[in-house]
Amino acid sequence: MDENTQFVATTAAVGVLALAHAALTWPVEATVAFFGGGALVAFVAEAVVINLGWLEHHAGRKVLGVPLYVLLGWTGTIYVAFRLALLVASGWPAVALAAALATGFDVLTDPQGVADGRWTYTDDLPGPRFAEVPWWNYAGWVAISATTAGFGSLFL
Repeated sequence: MDENTQFVATTAAVGVLALAHAALTWPVEATVAFFGGGALVAFVAEAVVINLGWLEHHAGRKVLGVPLYVLLGWTGTIYVAFRLALLVASGWPAVALAAALATGFDVLTDPQGVADGRWTYTDDLPGPRFAEVPWWNYAGWVAISATTAGFGSLFL
């Protein structure tokens, strides 16, 4: 198995395991809202930046330019962050903490995805970058993570 295939499979597995855990431990409404709503928000956000020409993915099967494994990766990562946040907070403080944790994870991992050639940021927007990753990517992680965790928190 080549490295991109292994990466896609591992990322998808995290999302599937997170979904299975949620299905076993959360009310159905919370699980559907979190994973369904989160995947929809992530899909729209990815499609927008891809169609603006700011991001190009190089691995995985795609729909409208969005690799499907990304949807599992987003929701899986945010789920883990939210479950950790729920250990020390509840309600909207847990949502905010989950967004910070998930974004922190992206700060650590996204530059490696760029270095490994799994995706390329192709924008020419002004503003800071961290290890070839533009500021708007991290802002997007905060927004999508908070939205996704917020969907789940509505039913917990």
